[in-house]
Amino acid sequence: MILRLFTLFLFVVVGTSALLADEPAMVSSPNGEISVTVSADSDRLYYEVSYKGKPVLAPSRLGFRLSEADGFDDGLSITGAAETSGDETWTLPWGERETVRNHFNELKVTVTEQKGPKRYLNVIFRVFDDGLGFRYDVPADSGFGKIGITDEITEFAFAEEARVWWMPARWWNRYEYVYNETQLHQVPMAHTPITMRRDDGLHISVHEAALTNYSGMSLEKSHATTFKANLAPGPDGVKVRQEGAFVTPWRTIQIAEAATGLLNSNLILNLNEPNKLGDVSWVQPGKYVGIWWGMHLGVESWGSGPIHGATTENTKRYIDFAAKYGFDGVLVEGWNEGWDGDWFHNGDVFNFTKPYPDYDFDELGQYARERGVRIIGHHETSGSVTNYENQMADSFALFAKNGIAQVKTGYVAHAGDIKRLDEDGNAVYEWHDGQFMSQHHERVLIEAAKHKISINAHEPIKDTGLRRTYPNWLAREGARGQEYNAWGSPGNPPSHTAVLPYTRMLSGPMDFTPGIFDLLFEEAQPNDRVRTTLAKQLSLYVVIYSPIQMAADLPENYEARLDAFQFIRDVPTDWSESIALNGEIGEYVTFARKAKGSEDWFLGSLTNEEARTLSVKLDFLTPGQAYKAEIYRDGPDADWDTNPYAMVIESRKVTAADALDLPLAPGGGMAVRFTPAK
Repeated sequence: MILRLFTLFLFVVVGTSALLADEPAMVSSPNGEISVTVSADSDRLYYEVSYKGKPVLAPSRLGFRLSEADGFDDGLSITGAAETSGDETWTLPWGERETVRNHFNELKVTVTEQKGPKRYLNVIFRVFDDGLGFRYDVPADSGFGKIGITDEITEFAFAEEARVWWMPARWWNRYEYVYNETQLHQVPMAHTPITMRRDDGLHISVHEAALTNYSGMSLEKSHATTFKANLAPGPDGVKVRQEGAFVTPWRTIQIAEAATGLLNSNLILNLNEPNKLGDVSWVQPGKYVGIWWGMHLGVESWGSGPIHGATTENTKRYIDFAAKYGFDGVLVEGWNEGWDGDWFHNGDVFNFTKPYPDYDFDELGQYARERGVRIIGHHETSGSVTNYENQMADSFALFAKNGIAQVKTGYVAHAGDIKRLDEDGNAVYEWHDGQFMSQHHERVLIEAAKHKISINAHEPIKDTGLRRTYPNWLAREGARGQEYNAWGSPGNPPSHTAVLPYTRMLSGPMDFTPGIFDLLFEEAQPNDRVRTTLAKQLSLYVVIYSPIQMAADLPENYEARLDAFQFIRDVPTDWSESIALNGEIGEYVTFARKAKGSEDWFLGSLTNEEARTLSVKLDFLTPGQAYKAEIYRDGPDADWDTNPYAMVIESRKVTAADALDLPLAPGGGMAVRFTPAK
């Protein structure tokens, strides 16, 4: 009992050995089901992975190629190995759950060149019951010095064919694509997370953790079902530049027999460093509304003019709405000078401290504070990062002075078009997921923390769990969000949100911006629509996790449907526990989450284009306690295409001994609040 009250940390040296050259080294997960073997064969380094004795990855190469010297990929020997174990329980300041167990066995393999300068490095494998991570560790005395990595030849030689859900990498639209579903051998190059299901039912997802001062990794097919790491290049073709000691991000492989095993994994978070910011009590999850959806519908504009959205009067209207219905914040986009003209290609003119004349910055700050609402700031860079960094400190100081504690950043630019200025003032172009941008996002977080400001990044570098290290990184985009339903004909298919939990969401929170109630917007955008039912929009608040959830629609559309709006008002964004109850990739998913500091539970379930009725046991509820279940479900004749608004709102008494049927219409969903009955 005492151990449950305190963080428990155990790190034990299991064994250290000086191996004969090329002697294999092995490590297994704490439950013994996942095994990793590292070997040197024909002077090359390989690793392989098995699950319950069945191959997951066949022998796969490890190593680098360099620009300034011979690569570290041939003529290698294993010269040492040390195995350790760790077991700790740590606390999240906010998240899907309050505590996380970090239980693993670790193998550190020392690899040395047989000839020449005999440089060396360590490859560290950390194996959990739900998967593994491995990284390269280059010590200060390794003999590498100043290097440029032109190729990381890390391989993933998948042992079997599989069905795969993936999006293309190195395409112009960054991570914002509808996921493809193909066979593994048909994937040319994909962003991670990339998730697959083998014919034997084994689920595998490959990603990375703790991406700092390094380029993001995509998977590129070498042949058949063998893939290699493809790092985002720098402007001169060098992928990564390092000097002295460094570590790479962890390459992660999550493994589960059931699809829900991937959803219930904490592997990515566990492979990140603990909180570096100290006291982060100022980081506040919450729900917000904002001046945003109107721009996507075309009824408001970011730039100045007759339909400018970010006016003093309009912002007060949103603040009043937020205060009336219990929302924490109001996002305001288009408040600052620079939006007029072709802002997409002219990020150099954005001014992050000068509002438009019709937006009274100080007055609105006071107006919001008096009503218990915070304004959420917005910094769109259009990919002109040097212009942003030159103004960042002053803008954060201005925001902090006016009580703004959260900022949404944006990097709208084609992939490969991030603009920075070199030391001579020349324009240099980078990738959104290159080494420069991994450094940039870390600089933003550190500067924002000085002013007690949290960040929600759009058009970001992908999530790799850094919210553990920097808890002020609340959320980010990094996939196709709700806005594509306003102008991205034909918008997101009904299956999109049934794929996201098993792919993008494995990496961390997403600011998807759910809650559209006017699903057709015939007048504003007659050729577009939201391809869900109304009940599914409610379910997204539980299924698509974010500590900052937006009620994205226009205020008048919520006031027209206050009965359904009640669920959005009730659902929290910070949880003490989360459990994936059922699901299959691209088909359906059901989550139950317990509100932090409360005995209330919330359930969200959604489906793709197919209607289905699921049944879930309610054994996550407290035994012996009766609950009132407030249910928001699709009506009997609901259909995303023909009848999206049909919804039944009802309540019933339930206990942990009961099961609950979840009738889901095509493109539909269901949302439930469970409160202890008095």
